[in-house]
Amino acid sequence: MDYDVIQGNTELRAQARYQLKGVWGQMALACFIYSFITVLPLFIFSDYSEYGFYSPFSNPVLDIILDIAIFIITGPLFLGISGYFLKRIRSEEIRIENIFDGFKRFIPSFLLSFLMSLFIILWSLLLIVPGIIKSLGYSMAIYILYDNPEISSLEAIKRSQVIMKGYKGKLFCLYLSFIGWGLLCIVTLGIGFIWLVPYIMLSDEIFMKT
Repeated sequence: MDYDVIQGNTELRAQARYQLKGVWGQMALACFIYSFITVLPLFIFSDYSEYGFYSPFSNPVLDIILDIAIFIITGPLFLGISGYFLKRIRSEEIRIENIFDGFKRFIPSFLLSFLMSLFIILWSLLLIVPGIIKSLGYSMAIYILYDNPEISSLEAIKRSQVIMKGYKGKLFCLYLSFIGWGLLCIVTLGIGFIWLVPYIMLSDEIFMKT
């Protein structure tokens, strides 16, 4: 990336909205399916009584099994949905089933998710700020892995850190620009996030593309 040619946040978001024209509902559906698989089961079967949420289906053993299962499939699902949004930016045909394409590369996508989570947790043990900085540095790894199936997950992380050198602050500001939208989504009991996430992901990928 060339910092001198990266557009401002307003322009990046405008391009994302343009890409969403006519397909925002379809992309919201993709995000709903992703959330349905990775988030909803936790609310149904986990015990969050200390937060005022009581589930009649909560079960400690099932909770552990679900946590492990969701952790295993999150990497492939995230690779698939990231590729789904990349296809839109590249004017390629998109289908809802594309969000499951990551399972065709299950091992590298799982390893990428595992390594990124591990590294971010370890850096966060020092202070929260290093963890945030590293997460920004790793942010392009999923797209790098998608476009370069021949490289390892660790190599994708390394390349992301090189690419993001000098750009982490700008990406952080891009994320901050969505805070107002996020607050509005909270008012909708979280439902609005299904529409907001495609907006954020496309802005993120357009940032990467530049």
